[in-house]
Amino acid sequence: MPRGNPAQLITPMYPLLKAALVLSLCGALAARAADRLPNIIVIFTDDQGYGDVGVFGAKGYTTPHLDRLAHTGAMFTNFHVAQAVCSASRAALLTGCYSNRVGIHGALGPNATHGLNPNETTIAELLKSRGYATGMAGKWHLGHREAFLPPQQGFDESFGLPYSNDMWPFHPEAKAGTYPPLPLYKNGKIIDPEITPDKMRNLTTQYTEHAVSFIERNHARPFFFYLAHSMPHVPLAVSDKFKGKSSAGLYGDVIMEIDWSVGEIVRTLARHGLERDTLVVFTTDNGPWLSYGNHAGSAGPLREGKGTSWEGGTRVPCIMSWPGHIPAGAKSDDYAMTIDLLPTFARLTGATLPAKPIDGLDIWPLLSREPGAKNPHEGYGIWYAQNELQAVVSGDGRWKLILAHRSRTLGGRPGGRDGIPAKYENLEVGSPQLYELSRDIGETTDVAAAHPEVVKQLAAFAEKCRAELGDALTKRTGRGNREPGRIAGP
Repeated sequence: MPRGNPAQLITPMYPLLKAALVLSLCGALAARAADRLPNIIVIFTDDQGYGDVGVFGAKGYTTPHLDRLAHTGAMFTNFHVAQAVCSASRAALLTGCYSNRVGIHGALGPNATHGLNPNETTIAELLKSRGYATGMAGKWHLGHREAFLPPQQGFDESFGLPYSNDMWPFHPEAKAGTYPPLPLYKNGKIIDPEITPDKMRNLTTQYTEHAVSFIERNHARPFFFYLAHSMPHVPLAVSDKFKGKSSAGLYGDVIMEIDWSVGEIVRTLARHGLERDTLVVFTTDNGPWLSYGNHAGSAGPLREGKGTSWEGGTRVPCIMSWPGHIPAGAKSDDYAMTIDLLPTFARLTGATLPAKPIDGLDIWPLLSREPGAKNPHEGYGIWYAQNELQAVVSGDGRWKLILAHRSRTLGGRPGGRDGIPAKYENLEVGSPQLYELSRDIGETTDVAAAHPEVVKQLAAFAEKCRAELGDALTKRTGRGNREPGRIAGP
């Protein structure tokens, strides 16, 4: 036993004990972070174009919060939706399936008697199996009948509109440019039957408040939140705090408010020390609705927009942030699609993939910028309308084969003004056209004649797509299509 004053013996040892305590505490915190399943937030805007974010080239307004999210995370410049239209795009995002696999085509109208089948597995249901709290706010648009609403699709909480801003079930005679009120739902029940254009001004703020509240109440457990903004779909509406703030008119004001919303989400995470525990994904459901002109966004360097299978329809701005997991400031031009998010989330959370076949694949090595990572897909199919296979893309995103089909275009004419759309004209694609996207992002030059071997390879892949999910253009029936949910009656 050492002799002497106990205090003299303890004092020299104190710095060592303090250091050991700090190391132990750091180890415990690291273990907690490693043990905690990541929170996941998906922010999904409506009709926002590829060029409608500051770091993607926006003009006339700023998006400081989105830009900061890109600096703390990564920009994905070759990220795509499965179909360039509302309901189909959302079905693909939430199920990891091409939307035609699950029987959702186009945009479901207020008189639709079908919706996303509750037998399908959504991201919310996948994560609930791992103990997540699940919530959403915003536009649902996967069936407004009770059987198809968020409470039946895995969401503990939900708040928002059942479909697009310009749809109303009781006024089919409404003229273009006039927008009667919409119903507002909370947890599957109508809480306000008349969201008038005046009330619509506050939707972005209300959605954001619900998201913040959800995070505040669930910060101590893993959570998933789906924030599906109704904006910037027409008719545009913005709160007083952003009215007139941009130099790009009402559309710019609306995007600035969406950017504010992203900032509120990130601030809430920071307040609870959750930034490093949370994967935030920001993207949009399709390209801009160009016929609306100054009430539509920009596809930037891309060809066409919403409602087409050209790049301006399917390629969307995407930012993902998860400090410590996604390298800060990274920029990726790897091809990826919303169908890949569900299986990627399954990998990150240890969830079991759905029993029914899905189309997405785990792309975490691409998102985390793992050296040498490659897209795991042979290719992607791009369907539109009522199961028309309109294009296929090589898995690496280099080549895109546009198949014979009818598309829509403004033909170089400007869009409409102040909420009144210009008319589209038809664009006939009479024979397959090949584009080398890695060199020609704007799809300006058909190189099919110079690369017959690539055309042959992609045509063979298109046949695989037709065999699996069909193709109305070639009158093919697929073996893997499933029925949506249906109800009887009007």
